[in-house]
Amino acid sequence: MTATTSSRTDAATAAGRRRIAVATLVGTTIEWYDFFIYGTAAGLVFAQAFFAPAGERIGLLLAFATVGVSFLFRPLGAFLAGHFGDRIGRRAVLVLTLVLMGGATTLIGVLPTYDSAGVLAPVLLLLLRILQGLAAGGEWGGAVLMSVEHADRRHRARAGSFPQLGVPLGMLLASGVTALMTGVVSPGDAFVAWGWRVPFLLSFLLIGIGFLVRRTVDESPVFQEMRARSVRPRVPVVELFRRHWLLVLLAALVFAGNNAAGYMTTGGFITNYTTDPDGPVGLDRTPVLLAITAAAASWGVFTYVSALMADRIGRKRTYLTGYALLLVTVFPVFALVASGSVWMLFAGLVLFSVGLGLTYGPQAAWYSEIFPASVRFSGVAISYALGAIIGGAFAPTIAQALVQEHGTLTAVGVYLTATFVLAVVATCLLRDRPGIDLGVGNQAEQEAGATVFAAPRDRSRAELV
Repeated sequence: MTATTSSRTDAATAAGRRRIAVATLVGTTIEWYDFFIYGTAAGLVFAQAFFAPAGERIGLLLAFATVGVSFLFRPLGAFLAGHFGDRIGRRAVLVLTLVLMGGATTLIGVLPTYDSAGVLAPVLLLLLRILQGLAAGGEWGGAVLMSVEHADRRHRARAGSFPQLGVPLGMLLASGVTALMTGVVSPGDAFVAWGWRVPFLLSFLLIGIGFLVRRTVDESPVFQEMRARSVRPRVPVVELFRRHWLLVLLAALVFAGNNAAGYMTTGGFITNYTTDPDGPVGLDRTPVLLAITAAAASWGVFTYVSALMADRIGRKRTYLTGYALLLVTVFPVFALVASGSVWMLFAGLVLFSVGLGLTYGPQAAWYSEIFPASVRFSGVAISYALGAIIGGAFAPTIAQALVQEHGTLTAVGVYLTATFVLAVVATCLLRDRPGIDLGVGNQAEQEAGATVFAAPRDRSRAELV
C-alpha cells in the first residue's frame, strides 16, 4: 500500500468514526430527551392531570411510580435488543428503538387527562411509559457498541463517551424546553392546562432527525466479523446468564449508584421538592429548571472529562474517584438544595454533577471490555437495564416517601450513601481491561478474568487493577 493510499484510508476511517460519534450522540440525546421529559412532567403536573382523585400526596407518589414502572420493562427491552443485536446487528436495533421511543413520547403529548377520560387516562399513560421503558432498555447498549467497537483501543473511553453524553444532553434539552414553556410560552396555569404537552409533541420532529442520522452509519466491525464467521449464538441471553451471571450482577451494581443519584434530578424529585408551594423551599418552576439545566451541562462536561481520564488512568480508578466525590458531597448538596436559595440550589446541583460525570463517562468502554463478543450486546444492555432498576427505577418514589415520613432530606442522603457503597464494592470486584482485543478471534481471553474471582487467560494483556 502506498503512503497516499494509506493516508486516504486513515482519513476515511477517521471520517467514519466521526459519523459514528455524531450519530450516537444525536440519537441518544433525542431518546433520553424523550425519557427525561416524562420525569420532569411527572414532578410538575402529572399528579394533577392524571391522578387528581388520589389527592396531592398519593397522586405525586403515583406519578413518580409511573417513572419507576417503566424501568421494570427495560430488562425486557434489553433482552430483546440484546438478542437481535447479537443476531441481526447493532444498527437495525438502534433505528427501531429510536422510532419506538419517539412514537410513545409523541402520543403522551395528545393523551386525554383524568378529567376528560377518567381512569382510561392514567392507564394509557402507563402503557406509553412502558413502551418508553422497552425502547430505553435497548437503546443504550446498541449506541455504546457502535461507538466502542468502531474505536481504536487507545481511545475507547473517549469514543464511548458520545452515547454517554447523550444522557446529560437529553436532560439539558428536556429541562431547557420545559423552562421555556413555564417561563415564556405558557407560564402559570397555562402550563398545567396545555403547555406541558408541547415538549412531548416536539419529539415527532426530533425523531425524524435522529432516524436520518442513524441510517447513515456503518454496522459495527465486530458484528460484521461475527456474521462472517457465523459465531452468533442461537439464544445469546441464555449463554450470558449461564456463563456470566456474576459479571452481569457486578456490572449492574456499578451503575446502580450513579443511576440512583442521577434520578434525584432527572426523575423529578428535586424539581418537585423545590417547587412545591406547600413545601419547605417553595421556589418558582422556571429558575429551578434553569438550575437543573446548568447541572446537566456540567454533568456532560465531566462525563467527557472522565472518559479522557479513563483512557489515561483506567476505568476503575476513574469510577472510584467519582464515587468518593459523591460520598463526600451528598449531604452538603442536600443542605444546599434545602436552603431556599436558587443560587445555592444551582451550586449544589453543579457540585453533584462532578461525581455523576466521573461515574458515567467510562461506563461504555468498561462494559464493552468485560463481556465477550458473542454475547456483548446482551451483556451490556441487560447490565445497564438491571442497574437502572436497582438504582434509579424507584429512587424518586423512595425519596419522596422518605421526605413525607421524616420531613427532611437527611434520610434521602442515607439512602443514596448506601447505593454508593454497594457500587464501590462492585467496582472493586471487577478488573480493568483497557486495550483488550474486542474481536471475535479473541473470545477465549474475553471469556476469562473480568472479575477478581477468575484469573485472566493472558496476564501480559489483562491489566490487574
